[in-house]
Amino acid sequence: MSDFSTFPLASNPQKTTSGLRLLVLSNGHGEDVIASRILQELKEQPNPPDIFALPLVGEGRAYHKLDIPFIGSVQTMPSGGFVYMDGRELVKDVRSGLAQFTLNQIKAVRNWVKQEKKLGNKAAILAVGDIVPLLFAWISGANYTFVGTAKSEYYVQDEAGLLKRTNKGSYWENFSGSIYHPWERYLMSRSRCKAVFPRDSLTTKFLQKWRNIPAFDLGNPMMDGLEPSFPLQRFYNADAEHQEIQRPFIVTLLPGSRPNEAYSNWETILIGVSALMGSFRERDSIFHTSGTVVFLGAIASALDFSILSQSLKLQGWHSHPNDECPIKIPDSQALTFKQKNAYFILTKNAYNDCLHLGDTAIAMAGTATEQFIGLGKPAITIPGKGPQFNPGFAEAQSRHLGLSVTLVKQPMEVADAIRKLFNNPDQMHIIAENGLRRMGKAGAARRIAECLLQEL
Repeated sequence: MSDFSTFPLASNPQKTTSGLRLLVLSNGHGEDVIASRILQELKEQPNPPDIFALPLVGEGRAYHKLDIPFIGSVQTMPSGGFVYMDGRELVKDVRSGLAQFTLNQIKAVRNWVKQEKKLGNKAAILAVGDIVPLLFAWISGANYTFVGTAKSEYYVQDEAGLLKRTNKGSYWENFSGSIYHPWERYLMSRSRCKAVFPRDSLTTKFLQKWRNIPAFDLGNPMMDGLEPSFPLQRFYNADAEHQEIQRPFIVTLLPGSRPNEAYSNWETILIGVSALMGSFRERDSIFHTSGTVVFLGAIASALDFSILSQSLKLQGWHSHPNDECPIKIPDSQALTFKQKNAYFILTKNAYNDCLHLGDTAIAMAGTATEQFIGLGKPAITIPGKGPQFNPGFAEAQSRHLGLSVTLVKQPMEVADAIRKLFNNPDQMHIIAENGLRRMGKAGAARRIAECLLQEL
């Protein structure tokens, strides 16, 4: 069944003296989060706009945290927004009233713009995601800007040229000379489109070839807000080499956030964990650590700890006091387990720390994997059953993120993949540079917010 949210709707429009009325359109949880980061920075600008939102997919909880009102009802579809990954999910959404709901959303956007113009207000749209919010913005009749989160030229090429692709469907991804198709470029080149913010420098460079597309290279907001609870300088003190030898080897686990899929991913990841445990029992010298390994499970709030814990106990992990673990996580509700010389921590409240502490990750997630890579770290990915992290998505992600991702076919291959990585220090340096280049530096949300106000 589909759920309707009870989040507050915008009250009747009134004439404003603040200058700009901004409506944000986004189509997914990750897109909502990215949009909210930009909006948070907008709110801190002098004379900020009045902000409204309409999440096109899901409930838009990220906006609720900022007390941003909605201009219409929102609905959660069975697919969770992953209709592009699996045609069966699209069928489920259509049966749940997707077509009529989409028409109602278009009407809500057009009516909002019409009312604001009638009151003499300056109305504009910020579209975040893919062609769907971009198309809504064009249909609205107002000026608009676009944050393109879904596409990157890195899916099909890097700085050296076109990539080798094994997925037949991927050959159509850039048939017109860009990852963005002609109809998408048409929407970005209209006079009412005042700014386009691609997710990386390479994509911006390609879009700028079309001079009527106002593309700005300001970075990716996905890398904002990831500061850890500890000072980063701790990694660079005078005793760093000694600490490197004494510390445990840390593996971050990223199973995704969609409950049913994440539980299936979790079982797959645990097979990889078991394989890696075997490597440590062999005292593999390439890790240059104390011989202790810590697995950090970065768990989304929607997942049930008891289900994940049960899987661990069935594989021989036993509950252990948090304060006796060699890694201290600032989460009093975290669960710690132990098996021989290995520790396992489940946490819902220390996501940033899990990203920064991990030497590598075993990942079956979208945004979380990209953020981990963006910190200059390598990840091992395993195709799942979907609807999001299926073989097609995993293959495309590995092209997008380049050599920072090692895609294995089976979870038992995780140990060998990690051994090869850490047996090649030069490759690790290249991976660090690659991740930073593809995901960009922090601070993009502020830069985009400032540019938005200037262009609108």
